[in-house]
Amino acid sequence: MFDFRLKVFDTVAKRLNFTRAARELHITQPAVTKHFQEIEHQLGTQLFDRNGTKISLTASGNVLLKYTEQLFGIYRNMEFEIAQLSKQYKGLLRIGASTTIAQYVLPPVLAEFHGKFKDIKIELTIHNTEMIEQLLEQKKIDIGLIEGSSKSSLFHYTPFLKDEIVLVAKAAHPLAQKNMLKAEDLKSIPLLLREPGSGTLETLSFALKSVGIKINELQVEMQLGNTESIKLYLLHSDAMALLSIHSVLQELRNNTLTIIDVKKLSIERDFQFIQLLGAHNSLTALFLNFAQRYNFKL
Repeated sequence: MFDFRLKVFDTVAKRLNFTRAARELHITQPAVTKHFQEIEHQLGTQLFDRNGTKISLTASGNVLLKYTEQLFGIYRNMEFEIAQLSKQYKGLLRIGASTTIAQYVLPPVLAEFHGKFKDIKIELTIHNTEMIEQLLEQKKIDIGLIEGSSKSSLFHYTPFLKDEIVLVAKAAHPLAQKNMLKAEDLKSIPLLLREPGSGTLETLSFALKSVGIKINELQVEMQLGNTESIKLYLLHSDAMALLSIHSVLQELRNNTLTIIDVKKLSIERDFQFIQLLGAHNSLTALFLNFAQRYNFKL
């Protein structure tokens, strides 16, 4: 890192806890305090507000955080591109991706990756999360990208991208003007769900348990194996669906679908890379590193 003090600030700003930041950076807590005090002195401004043991960013702190994130992104890109100058990458990379990721997240990443590494041939296999895990176990793909939250001792998991599952309906839906629904309302609303084995369905089932609702208590109008089919169905129905925010961005911009908030129900997850434990492949490492640096904009 070119300026460790900025790394210290960035870590404290994101954790809002000196002890956790010190542990993550492998330095002492007094050292953390010293580093950010030096930055405050250099900039002539206070970066944190302190209220007992709690801290929060000041307006100046938020500005600095915005620019440190940009700087670290530039550093990562610079180091990555310099590291590739002396290497020649060729061969076949077999990627398996669950449906939502393959349809709405991966295409721009793959296009940019191909632009930089034209001698690498990519084969993309699209299935639900359960099938991607099976293909990886059978060594029919080199690396997977999945949506589910389950963990297996056979695999190594690497977080890729934050996602949120939201309740969506057509913009002209009778309930679209409501500010918020109660979780209990989900039991009486006709819903479209993804098919068994879907990572979205698995995540939804787990999240609903936290508000005391079981999947079998929902009024399921239909289960469909394709998000595009669900979205088109919604446009011609008063049903609703719980879908990845990444899958409905275009419809939200076009005002054909709308999000309806559900009180006390927040469904967040990580899209994840999945690899067989002990498997080492320079092409998968290259792609994983490249994809993690990609600038996604919601």
